[in-house]
Amino acid sequence: MNAIEIHNLSKSYGKVQALKNISFEVQQGELFGLIGPDGAGKSTLFRLLTTLLNPDEGSAKIDGLDMVKDYRLIRSRVGYMPGRFSLYPDLSVEENLQFFAALFGVKIEDSYDLIAPIYSQIEPFRTRKAGKLSGGMKQKLALSCALIHRPSVLFLDEPTTGVDAVSRNEFWDMLATLKTQGITIFVSTPYMDEASRCDRIALCNEGSILSIDTPQGIVQHFDAPIYGIRANNMLALLESARNAQGVIDCYPSGEWHHLVANTNFDVSKFESEFNHMDDFIIKSIEPTIEDVFIKLMKR
Repeated sequence: MNAIEIHNLSKSYGKVQALKNISFEVQQGELFGLIGPDGAGKSTLFRLLTTLLNPDEGSAKIDGLDMVKDYRLIRSRVGYMPGRFSLYPDLSVEENLQFFAALFGVKIEDSYDLIAPIYSQIEPFRTRKAGKLSGGMKQKLALSCALIHRPSVLFLDEPTTGVDAVSRNEFWDMLATLKTQGITIFVSTPYMDEASRCDRIALCNEGSILSIDTPQGIVQHFDAPIYGIRANNMLALLESARNAQGVIDCYPSGEWHHLVANTNFDVSKFESEFNHMDDFIIKSIEPTIEDVFIKLMKR
């Protein structure tokens, strides 16, 4: 059974079309990732699915409930953690949690077993004002508040933006634990490295869905040879490599450039042409989700 069903959903802000006729499903108990850069339409989709906006066209169902007709019921059954910290900065950690429990008509004790692995990490600071917390602690408090009423579907809009690498990793470990509780998790992120921790992902850009599959399935769609190249003068290497015979594309990727080749690409010839550059290296590599995403965007 599907926890989320989206059919031909579109939304515009004036002349800007944020979502363009998108359709897909998220299965119950699935950890589903929406991957794309800023401005791709991720936040608009989340605001629609959490009933904060109405669509211009199309429809969606959450646990079989219509997002427009049944918005009150949906709000009682979903948890939502927006991209920006939206709790009350002048309230303490404990007061924020109590407020959200009261908002949903529940007691903290009733759901404490669900939030305990998360909230226990910030409970020693329960009297501290929320606005004085670090980025990682704010993240944990916001997630605790989103879970206090035991939602069946959890929406997380770019939850790790602005936090350190350790907190990002801890957060995804928390999501893996929550998934074992049967909660459907729909999370958006601009970080391609987080996609591999999802059951399935949707790559999106400019309001459209480019591809949907498992992380492994997405990578398998990459159907061209790809190489990593490096030299002391990376800028000169990039500019020259883009003009070399048999090169489809070349772009920076961390400490390397990724070179996408066609069937006419001759590795030995390329290597001989660039060996004059200091510390030049070329090696065959496996494509990443980011490589697939870049290729899809340039179609």
